[in-house]
Amino acid sequence: MVGVVVTVVATALAVGLTNGWGRPEPAPVASSATTPPAAAVPTVPVVLNGTDDAFIQLLIPMNEGALALIDQLDTRPADADPSLRVLLGELRTAHQAELRDLRGLLAAGDVPELNIHEGHQMPGMVTEASLAELRAAPDVEVPSRAAALIRAHLAQTVVLCRGEQDSGGSPEVKALAGRIQQVRTAELSALDNRLGAPTATSQR
Repeated sequence: MVGVVVTVVATALAVGLTNGWGRPEPAPVASSATTPPAAAVPTVPVVLNGTDDAFIQLLIPMNEGALALIDQLDTRPADADPSLRVLLGELRTAHQAELRDLRGLLAAGDVPELNIHEGHQMPGMVTEASLAELRAAPDVEVPSRAAALIRAHLAQTVVLCRGEQDSGGSPEVKALAGRIQQVRTAELSALDNRLGAPTATSQR
């Protein structure tokens, strides 16, 4: 029964957020993404409602997909897009710290980690299919394709973070969502303003 409830809540959260909760607004110009220090793992129990749980269980595989994309890009020519490579290093650090915090909150809430969206085509999720397409792409096309995947991931995470802050119950999870939203806004700005980056319009 718990698994069914979590699945229903997670699906409702993902669909509801995708359909319009907290659409990302234009971000202020930033020269690079900023990464706040990772939050300490709670030392007392944390009470998670359905939205909190769904948010964490969706963001974990989203971050893992983004990290898989970054790892794959490391195997491509290093000089393909230096500005993108610098940004990817910043993204890796931020995403790894967020995964530690997300899993720490699940542990504090005594909730098992469940990849309930495995195999689903969720907005902003980097899938094995998209990674395979990137591996098959000519080197000259890799930077623009990778930037489009990254942008979709960052923008959707902002949407999810706003939904968590609107409907979440745990102050700890809502605070983490606020920090992640701030980081993603800076990352989007850095991605869109780096030298030679494609515009958001050209990526649609």
